Amino acid sequence: MLKGISGLLSPELLKILMEMGHSDEIVLADGNFPAASHARRLVRCDGHGIPGLLKAILPLFPLDAYVDRPVSLMAVTPGDPVETPVWDEYREIVGRFHQADDPFEEVERFAFYERAKQAYAIVSTGEKALYANLILKKGVVVQD
Repeated sequence: MLKGISGLLSPELLKILMEMGHSDEIVLADGNFPAASHARRLVRCDGHGIPGLLKAILPLFPLDAYVDRPVSLMAVTPGDPVETPVWDEYREIVGRFHQADDPFEEVERFAFYERAKQAYAIVSTGEKALYANLILKKGVVVQD
């Protein structure tokens, strides 16, 4: 146990976050995402939702300020009537830690899968919301 670090962050996930460098990407994948078949490094966070993990990760993890959109969402497939209220949660959470007008982009489903294959790691969660997957691009830590 450590003070000031969420219990949602396992030692394995903390290690991955520490290893990542500027512009490396990490995928927070919902329960339906084919994480095991796409991951270079797989971290299991079964039973945890993505909003909670996002709240735990972002105080420690700078988003890339050198790109317009450091957070990528899996776009809803055209014609799919699914609503994505979890995206509003993501926007609120990211807004607490990253100052940008709109740091989100939507990536077509199969392009998202290909990008996930190149990510530093995929975190497989128990998130049940549909189209809840997102990619975070790491920035640099600036000392005050």
